[in-house]
Amino acid sequence: MAELTHFDARGRAHMVDVGDKPATKRRAVAEGAIAMQPATLELIRSGSHKKGDVLGIARIAAIMASKKTADLIPLCHPLPLTRVEVTFEPAENRIRCRATVETTAPTGVEMEALTAVQIGLLTIYDMCKAVDRGMTITDVRLLEKSGGRSGHWRRECANPESP
Repeated sequence: MAELTHFDARGRAHMVDVGDKPATKRRAVAEGAIAMQPATLELIRSGSHKKGDVLGIARIAAIMASKKTADLIPLCHPLPLTRVEVTFEPAENRIRCRATVETTAPTGVEMEALTAVQIGLLTIYDMCKAVDRGMTITDVRLLEKSGGRSGHWRRECANPESP
């Protein structure tokens, strides 16, 4: 098992020094889903929600959140993001969110991709909670990362039907 890098030799939390690491192209893809009642999904799909374009607003919120990750996660480095793509895929009684985040920097963008997914899904919840408080955010996870010293990593999904 790899060492936990956010702790010094005495066990104290610290921000990892990435000053000597080369700036390389880095990419991360994360996803998650929000389950809801079929009527709630239809409201979102039809565009008839009184608050407006739920998925459009959630997309903007996710992109904005990815850019603010260092303000939310205490030991994350602020990164200049070069690309953020957020997609939503409605199916059955859920909406799947996928975020792809890229940078050219000395550290990865996994946290930015995961933050984008979480905030995108939370925005859907916020906009629709008046009609469906039982929505459930599930399966938020990293799917893939590339770049940097550790190279390429891809999740091997045991269940292809999983969100």
